[in-house]
Amino acid sequence: MISNQTLQNTIEGLKGITRIDLCVMDTEGKVLASTFTDTEDYESAVVPFVESPADSQVIQGYQFFKIFDEHQLEYILMANGGSEDVYMVGKIAAFQIQNLLVAYKERFDKDNFIKNLLLDNLLLVDIYNRAKKLHIDTEVRRVILIVETSREKDTGMLESVRVLLGSKTKDFITAVDEKNIIVVKELAANEGYKEMEQVAKNILEMLQSEGEEDVHVAYGTIVNDIKEVSKSYKEAKLALDVGKIFFNEKDIIAYNTLGIGRLIYQLPIPLCKMFIREIFEGKSPDDFDEETLTTINKFFENSLNVSETSRQLYIHRNTLVYRLDKLQKSTGLDLRVFEDAITFKIALMVVKYMKYMETLEY
Repeated sequence: MISNQTLQNTIEGLKGITRIDLCVMDTEGKVLASTFTDTEDYESAVVPFVESPADSQVIQGYQFFKIFDEHQLEYILMANGGSEDVYMVGKIAAFQIQNLLVAYKERFDKDNFIKNLLLDNLLLVDIYNRAKKLHIDTEVRRVILIVETSREKDTGMLESVRVLLGSKTKDFITAVDEKNIIVVKELAANEGYKEMEQVAKNILEMLQSEGEEDVHVAYGTIVNDIKEVSKSYKEAKLALDVGKIFFNEKDIIAYNTLGIGRLIYQLPIPLCKMFIREIFEGKSPDDFDEETLTTINKFFENSLNVSETSRQLYIHRNTLVYRLDKLQKSTGLDLRVFEDAITFKIALMVVKYMKYMETLEY
């Protein structure tokens, strides 16, 4: 069904050209959109016209037209006047609304197709058959972006993203739950992840400028065939979840930047607990004081470089060495040794993952 605002914009546009007032009503005579200044009740004229076999008729100085959707009467259009010119304007307006009905139905069908495609609800043969019927290219480069907001999305937010991406693009903007907007982005041959990062940044900045808070954008890998779209969607979802755990300082996260984080995210919790017990012998990184944790993180940030780490921490090199020696005695891991550093880094990420999963259980 066409929105009343769209109907209003359509007839106002036609009035601007023709100077003829138009009114769109439902089959019971209720006004849906109008350029008339009066509020007259047209029910007494509409109901008999609906029941008549005529597709158009002049009643009490007004032209009435029926608008069908696949043989189902949907709207009644009324034009002010009974002349031949008014009749022609009314026919054009009725034809325009008829085309809008077709366009909205096609968009709705495409939206349903895209949702089922994302959720893996279609057989492979159905994907290609329905795509062909809906005139959707099957062999083009696409990538999925998921836009998550802290509050439930509305149609205005979806429209804002559509406007940003442009009405003439072959992108699809839809939603499969309350908080996420999904963009199926089509890419040109010369576009890649650099362009995707910019698209994500544009969406983020646009929503933030409209007052949206706590917005996150994630995207999957680029795929070359329509049957792989669901794969990119699953990757984007994983990026969104993993990003909250290991990259919570980032508003934009790409699947191909998750690194080891996406492996840890898929580990069972009992296995994680066993690993931590083995590494820290019953202790936890949470037991370390703030100074030790700051030293560890800064040491990792500087790729295990003692001199640069001590400089950034504003401490003497020997002080940093003392702290690392102390940590080695309590854990058995020497962070200056690459293999031990990797083990410790993974352990810290595992603990972070376990803590996040605990918050979801409550």
